[in-house]
Amino acid sequence: MTDRTPASTSSSTLAQRALTSLVIAVATAIVIVTASLLPFLNPVWVGFEQRRTEALAWTRFSDPELTAVTNAILADLVLGPGTFDVGLAGEPVLNERERGHMRDVRTVFLSLWALAAGAAAGLVILWGRAAPAAAHRRRAAYWRAVRGGASSLAIAVIGLGAIAVLAFDVLFEVFHGLLFAGGGYTFDPGTERLVQLFPFRFWQETAIVVGAVIVLVCGAVALTARRAGDAMVVRHDPADRPDQALGAVAGTAAETEART
Repeated sequence: MTDRTPASTSSSTLAQRALTSLVIAVATAIVIVTASLLPFLNPVWVGFEQRRTEALAWTRFSDPELTAVTNAILADLVLGPGTFDVGLAGEPVLNERERGHMRDVRTVFLSLWALAAGAAAGLVILWGRAAPAAAHRRRAAYWRAVRGGASSLAIAVIGLGAIAVLAFDVLFEVFHGLLFAGGGYTFDPGTERLVQLFPFRFWQETAIVVGAVIVLVCGAVALTARRAGDAMVVRHDPADRPDQALGAVAGTAAETEART
């Protein structure tokens, strides 16, 4: 059996810290995205945006009918059971292909919620793993990783937003192609209710608002993480502060000059 050299131990420690920071950053981004999406899965926003994008004209439903059908679809999506068999005047609103797509959408959302729950649990566990002897340093690093995840997500969303301004239809197609690789997500707005209930402009405007909310949440998280990390370092280890470090260097230099 061979002993590990200090160099190899140091490299292993640095790699572990880098991996931990990456996990924290990714988990932060997942939680932010999921939390930002949740407010838009409610009848108030959906109904408001449907009327902005002329869903009443597309479907030729009355206002109460549009509300009842939409609320039933939302309830199936969020609460289940996921049959999407809402009817109107004894007839199903969605055909089987549309219901199949909505079942796929629900699977994607359930997967996202499970992933976000795991990410949130991971963030809590990693926060609690800080050793008491060096808790302030580890927690300062934790907050730096959180800030990095939030900042990176904001940059990514802004970049996607710039692309969407120029080619939202292409981005929309790519997004659906990635999430629904089996196809079945293209519908005829002239005959199929799903895209009449949720017209293309509905998704375009909703995506803009969701993106703006994500960026705002990222900014709030990054600012909070920065303040928490700075407070952690200043409170527990003043020597880590840049001004203190410079002061220490200046003091050492003065002592050396005095001796000479």
